[in-house]
Amino acid sequence: MHYTLDKKEKYAVLKLHEQKLNTLISAELKSELLILNSQGYIHIVLDLSDTQYCDSSGLSAILVGNRICRNANGNFIVTEISDPVKKLINISQLDSVLTIVPKIDEALAQINKAAAVS
Repeated sequence: MHYTLDKKEKYAVLKLHEQKLNTLISAELKSELLILNSQGYIHIVLDLSDTQYCDSSGLSAILVGNRICRNANGNFIVTEISDPVKKLINISQLDSVLTIVPKIDEALAQINKAAAVS
């Protein structure tokens, strides 16, 4: 899995550099999200700007990130989603479960606001 990780004091941004978020990638993504959480990161932003395709295993990895952050009273924000991925999230009705923000700047502003409160 190709990705970059930007760790700040109160949050981490994981940018996935993969066109497809599928079975080949999802297990590694889940692991990385769990590692981040175990390192104390309860606010995580997942940047999917390079991802054009996502399957059910990819959605499962995203939901793992959402669950671990929520269980730690943190925030998991998915940002920079392509139209095909957005369509799958909407069809799966996960748009009501996930926090989705159009741009990375907005996601970081939301995280900084939440981190200031916690």
